[in-house]
Amino acid sequence: MAEPLISLDAVGLRYGTLDALRSVNLRIQAGERVAFIGANGSGKSTLLRVLHGLLPPTSGERRQATGVDGRPLRIAMLFQRPFLLRLSVLGNVKLALWLAGVRGDAARTRSVEALQRVGLADQAQRPARALSGGQQQRLALARAWALQPDVLLLDEPTASLDPSAKREVEHLLGEFADQGLALLIASHNLGQVKRLAQRVVYLEQGRVLADVPATQFFDGAVLPPEAKLFLKGELPW
Repeated sequence: MAEPLISLDAVGLRYGTLDALRSVNLRIQAGERVAFIGANGSGKSTLLRVLHGLLPPTSGERRQATGVDGRPLRIAMLFQRPFLLRLSVLGNVKLALWLAGVRGDAARTRSVEALQRVGLADQAQRPARALSGGQQQRLALARAWALQPDVLLLDEPTASLDPSAKREVEHLLGEFADQGLALLIASHNLGQVKRLAQRVVYLEQGRVLADVPATQFFDGAVLPPEAKLFLKGELPW
């Protein structure tokens, strides 16, 4: 196999006396679609932040490969409630590119292309915070996509959206993944996991108890008892 984009070796993370992650070993390859699932407090969001590099592990090691042609690996993250600045729709995307070192005409061109990609080009001059919930999430996706990431991490990206907006966002995520980036998503929505993921990582109290292809996870035959209970809806969220 090719060198993993991101590797975790025996990674732990502690908040005070709480072990949020315990001895996690994980390999993320280019182009993978990986879903992280588990009950509330299982460590999904913390794991995404460690994979991103936002949280340094308190034990173990996180490593990441270089990107294409030896450039730094590009990683973007999308949260359940996107943080949008008091700027226009276009301005929010341009600022993200400016922070990434893309300026001038190149930033404007990429920003416009990103908004076209998510169907928001006609909203470019509107205040970003005036958009609907679904539009705001599409704007956040445009902002992430404009950075041309190798890895896109998503933390419950459609949890607060209505069914129509969820379908729109899922469709965009599928299209983005088809372009070859690695898609890592924490979700409580098992239907969404079935539609988007090729691989499922099940967490329980900060430990990875299952890491299997999505088809095997939903078949349930090779799962530990905790994951089988979760699938049956017998574990608390």
